Amino acid sequence: MIIVEKADPLDAESHRLIEMLSSELAAITGDNGKSHFAIDAINGDNSLWVLARNTRGNAIGCGAIRPVTQHIAELKRMFSDRSEPGVGHALLRFLETSAREMGYSELWLETRLINHKAVRFYEKNGYVRIENYGPYIGRKEAVCFSKALH
Repeated sequence: MIIVEKADPLDAESHRLIEMLSSELAAITGDNGKSHFAIDAINGDNSLWVLARNTRGNAIGCGAIRPVTQHIAELKRMFSDRSEPGVGHALLRFLETSAREMGYSELWLETRLINHKAVRFYEKNGYVRIENYGPYIGRKEAVCFSKALH
């Protein structure tokens, strides 16, 4: 069983998972993703940082939402250490439900085209490709997705 809960993005467990994600992204894409991520952006109002834990209480995944507009949030820093199946799905469901409860009607995200596993994961979970937004406009290596929250 996987438990997802709100957490402090500045604590040691969060830092460990963020660094693991950055290393994995660098290996897959050549970019660790840190240039489009700021802790402050997920540690403020209308933002949320979560950790996924296994039954032993170990942090095994993380994810966040941050505001883009009043009705659109961006999914950030989704990561599973793959020690247990279902972590990504548990994180995504929790963040989607939380975003809805926070008043958001849509989630956006960006990943890299070369990150085939992430692209398949989001498409399988109902996300559709959209025009690149914000800092991703004009970046051919980026692919952006959206999902309406019902």
